[in-house]
Amino acid sequence: MKSKLDMTKIAKGLGAERKGPANAASGHFGAMQLVAEVQARFRTPSGGGRSTDPAWTEKRLVPLAPETLDRLEQLSKVMNKQGVPVAALQVAASMLPS
Repeated sequence: MKSKLDMTKIAKGLGAERKGPANAASGHFGAMQLVAEVQARFRTPSGGGRSTDPAWTEKRLVPLAPETLDRLEQLSKVMNKQGVPVAALQVAASMLPS
């Protein structure tokens, strides 16, 4: 049986604040929703470099299971093929409530 995750504890550990549930669908339409959100939020810095959300000011190390990182890398590859330059952990960060 899976243990329940304490989202409040996770948010506190990440220095975040819970704002409510994230609305993400699965399948093709959920993926397209994620692509649209990344395109709307991410901007290329004036000095160049990888696009990012300008509201992100904190950098944290987040441990991931290898399977989770593999899946995030798959998602980022699909998005890159669609013309949306995004890294695996940027995909993960965009799925978390801000």
